[in-house]
Amino acid sequence: MIRIEHLRKEYPNVTPLKDVSATVNDGDVVSVIGPSGTGKSTLLRCINQLEKPTSGKVWLDDVEITDPACNINEVRKRLGMVFQSFNLFGHRTVIENVMLPPIELLGATKQDAYNKAMWLLRMVGLASKALNYPDELSGGQKQRIAIARTLVMDPEVILFDEPTSALDPTMVGEVQAVTRELANTGKTLMIVAHEMSFARAICNRVFYMDEGGIYEEGDPYQVFDNPVREKTRRFVHRLNVLEIEIEDKDYDFFEMMSEIEKYGIRSELPPVQAFHLQLVFEEILQLIMATLADAKLKATIEWSGTLQQATLEFLYNGPALDATKGAYDLVSNVLKTGIS
Repeated sequence: MIRIEHLRKEYPNVTPLKDVSATVNDGDVVSVIGPSGTGKSTLLRCINQLEKPTSGKVWLDDVEITDPACNINEVRKRLGMVFQSFNLFGHRTVIENVMLPPIELLGATKQDAYNKAMWLLRMVGLASKALNYPDELSGGQKQRIAIARTLVMDPEVILFDEPTSALDPTMVGEVQAVTRELANTGKTLMIVAHEMSFARAICNRVFYMDEGGIYEEGDPYQVFDNPVREKTRRFVHRLNVLEIEIEDKDYDFFEMMSEIEKYGIRSELPPVQAFHLQLVFEEILQLIMATLADAKLKATIEWSGTLQQATLEFLYNGPALDATKGAYDLVSNVLKTGIS
């Protein structure tokens, strides 16, 4: 079990982790997600002490890893890590890369290390590459070798720092397949992931990181389908947001249409949806403005890249309007095309 208590990490110009507390139970598979720069990789590096926390504590079972008296080399025999950049020794063959940790750190014999390394290379589908050097392998193959090298120490916990981020898209699947197999072994995994479908499929818990900590956590159904907090919702649905405020009736309609057009381009809306979005916005805006005395209104447009759907919300001080019913046939017909 990993227990994190009020972990903080400061750098001279930024504080990625402000106050992180969490417990990871034995056998958990935790996907750590969130925007870039929110401390996901820093959290993993603080857990295995590649980065020294500014304050706070990390425990592995009953051992406080952050205690200066802790023998971190002994801890790392139980706590493995797979990096983005593979970190293989270029001057050693694949089999030598995998054999080295148990020989150097556990005192294993060369024969025992060889036997275990070959078994692991078969597990990751690369026994035929045992005598190759890393520069003769693809990115996906290198990452699978890196996973085998981590597994050779038989760690209780494995930390994955975006294991597919440096790979060509065609190679991502082979690394994900190996990781899925690991998730079924009962080992404890923490995986910093940027592929949301993979993160959802593999884990039993999700940490969404933002604002210097774990902004929201829960099981995959809760976080991906029913997020409680607004930033989580926007992230998992890949929401791009445009807000428009109107202060009086002399608003610049053409500037608003231009802003929506640019928003559609930035958000990569399909052209048909972008056109319908402008049309619906125009019709509903005119209907609402006709009922207002002070003409104060705020419109929010959200486009979900995940759902491929746009949502319009109008906040104003006036009577409620259901634009899908009654005499508003033009708006209603456009809404049925997929713009909600």
